[in-house]
Amino acid sequence: MTAPIHRRTMMAGLAASLAMTAPARPALAQRRARMIVVGGGFGGATAARELARAGFDVTLLDPDPAYWACPMSNAVVAGLRPMEAQRFDRAAVSREGVTVVAQAARAVDAAAKRVVLQDGTRLAYDRLVLAPGVDMRFNAIPGYDGAAAELVPHAWKAGPQTLLLRQQLEAMPDGGVVAIAAPANPYRCPPGPYERASLIAHYLKTRKPRSKLLILDAKDAFSKQKLFQNAWAELYPGLIEWVGLSGGGAVTEVIAAERMLVTDFGRHKADVANVIPPQQAGRIARDAGAADRTGWCPVDPVTFESRLLPNVHVIGDAAVMGGMPKSAFSANAQAKVCAAAIATLMEGGQPSPPKLINTCYSLVAPDYGVSVAGVYRPQNGVLTDVEGAGGTSPVDAPRPQRAQEALYAEAWFRTITAEVFG
Repeated sequence: MTAPIHRRTMMAGLAASLAMTAPARPALAQRRARMIVVGGGFGGATAARELARAGFDVTLLDPDPAYWACPMSNAVVAGLRPMEAQRFDRAAVSREGVTVVAQAARAVDAAAKRVVLQDGTRLAYDRLVLAPGVDMRFNAIPGYDGAAAELVPHAWKAGPQTLLLRQQLEAMPDGGVVAIAAPANPYRCPPGPYERASLIAHYLKTRKPRSKLLILDAKDAFSKQKLFQNAWAELYPGLIEWVGLSGGGAVTEVIAAERMLVTDFGRHKADVANVIPPQQAGRIARDAGAADRTGWCPVDPVTFESRLLPNVHVIGDAAVMGGMPKSAFSANAQAKVCAAAIATLMEGGQPSPPKLINTCYSLVAPDYGVSVAGVYRPQNGVLTDVEGAGGTSPVDAPRPQRAQEALYAEAWFRTITAEVFG
């Protein structure tokens, strides 16, 4: 049985983690060593700021002028939050002394230690940090590609797809069917599909009460499963149906024009279909040679240096992290550890094995939250759970506690976005 999470304990652990992972300042002669960070999300923006604070010459590459955050975006889908609340610019990152370049990295020449920008400019680096997030593995499910996603959105990158899914829900008649296809592990944000199902169910219950929601899942177990399913029984009885892998939940084909999801056990016609496909590391990491045959990037869990490319570090969703999930909190924590490790390596030192924390809140309704936390350390070449150090919300928590966790979820989002982008 997992132990319940207490906010005071979690915040104390987080404070200790932040203190532990603050990067050491490099020696004076090394302060202008050149660092390039690719990707300006939770991991990349944090790494860039921490490296700049450590005295390095830091360039952050990201073609988008603003970052659209995925955490809390399920509330946007359900009409509970404006899309603009997910937008964060990088002005504060620039004020830290980071050179922010609004271009994509086109290629990495690891042997020459150079990054080629979209316009052909070549930038040299001493260390490179890749934080490109994920790409959808289009065509992993027959019939589902970029064009199909304009009819059957994945909404797994915040932005236009988020709004598309919201608009489709708004246009759906009462009595319609919403179908969500959840992928097999690993993928970005393990509890995300189930939070999305919960908040869409809240929307349907309050706005289109004759409608139903079907979850077709490519696995038989998922993060916070008991917490979610107990909440569904309490809040949305008869509204949500979950079909796991052994029950024929894996989607084997998408017929986008008909919003039809096909499994080995049948065909499911939906009024709104949300297909979350398998994922892989962002393109630049794969093209650079930092990803292996799985499509993900193996790294040293102490330094986050690529196991395939020297002087290249990979953090966040793109990397293989063992037991540590692909989440915004994880990316932020990994960025701090990575920056500290780079500072130590540039001084000729050997970084100490870190401990990292991840906390993940999920909303089941606007006033009903659940959470899970974990502590991770390097073991056998990956990050492994520290047994007994984490836990989930109590399964039998009273409703006031669930309401409090919903408030904690909002507070967590405000805190981390202010730290990273504020």
